[in-house]
Amino acid sequence: MSIDLSQSLSSEATYQRLAERFAPVFARVGADATRREQQRILPFEQVQWLKDAGFTTLRVPRSHGGDPVGHEHLFRLLIDLAAADSNVAHLLRSHFSFVETIALQPQEFQDRWFPRVLAGQIFGNAATERGGNALGTTNTRLKKTAVGWVLNGEKYYTTGSIFADWVVVMASTDGIEGRQYAIVDRHGEGVEILDDWDGFGQPLTGTGTGIFTDVPVEETNILQRKVASTLEPAFFQLCLLAVLVGIGKAARNEAAHIVATRTRTFNTGSGELFRNDPQIQELVGRLAANVYAAESIVVTAARELDAAHDPSLALDSTAAYLRAELAVQQAHVAAPKLVLDATSELFDVTGASAVSVSKSLDRFWRNARTVATHNPVAFKARSVGDYFINGTIPTGLNSIGDAKGAK
Repeated sequence: MSIDLSQSLSSEATYQRLAERFAPVFARVGADATRREQQRILPFEQVQWLKDAGFTTLRVPRSHGGDPVGHEHLFRLLIDLAAADSNVAHLLRSHFSFVETIALQPQEFQDRWFPRVLAGQIFGNAATERGGNALGTTNTRLKKTAVGWVLNGEKYYTTGSIFADWVVVMASTDGIEGRQYAIVDRHGEGVEILDDWDGFGQPLTGTGTGIFTDVPVEETNILQRKVASTLEPAFFQLCLLAVLVGIGKAARNEAAHIVATRTRTFNTGSGELFRNDPQIQELVGRLAANVYAAESIVVTAARELDAAHDPSLALDSTAAYLRAELAVQQAHVAAPKLVLDATSELFDVTGASAVSVSKSLDRFWRNARTVATHNPVAFKARSVGDYFINGTIPTGLNSIGDAKGAK
């Protein structure tokens, strides 16, 4: 039996060309990443470098002047960027996700927004509120006045918005069922984005409070929030997993560097240089294998997203969407532990000096732990188990708020 490898080889060659194209800018982004995190210096300059390099335009369709890449290639590049600086890769999650949303809108909407993406403009996100809103609703409101639509409310976890040109705000409107997206000018009247994220990881993602006070909104910039088989939630989640894998790769590289350059050893060890000690080599090898497994899982899930969107495969869309959603959910269950183990095992390849605050080796685990908490693994694992046991199609509430019965 012959096997046609031309497609997979072509795909790999495409990725290699893209990786070579962006490697210099990724290296530049990563060059001072540790110091920025230690001193809480937001990466405005680094985001601009990526915009100038065309990185933020990678999913604009060819019909709108883009040179688009597939999901596999985008997520592999996001992994590479996250290995350089996980904060920068993470803050672009909202941007790339909304570019996917633009492609699902009517032609007129695409004609207005894709040129802005090509011009280097990027999108932030403002969906979640701290509390007090019932599940499926928001306290942030859109209201039509005599002079047009206005937006009022306060959000948290506004990842990427402080760097953005536009903020996509989830809101509710009296008399309209469900929720809406209001796209507002980041620097417009009544928009305030604060850098008050107090998490112990991913501190430079601009994940803080967004305050919207009588913000004018053009009616054409209001979208009805629809929960459909568009794979938007799967794409959004896979962005996080790509960031997580990038953190793992950075920890692997750091472990190898520490061992390769270390000259001190222990009186309880073999007396060999660490780089020649079989037990230390094994530790680094196991760490590297965990990261490789996590990356393989995420890349495979990205390929399922590509397959679900590929009309040439003539797949049943419902089955293809389900397959892709299940792939991402299973990746979400499996990948975090592999990376968290790797970032913890980093400390086993060296001595007590590894805990020096000046070295910031804890940043890998802190950042990975922070990314991994975004969607509880237990809920994804339950969903996957229910499907394989009972055939229950995975569904999501696609909202965050107070549960029924909450006081």
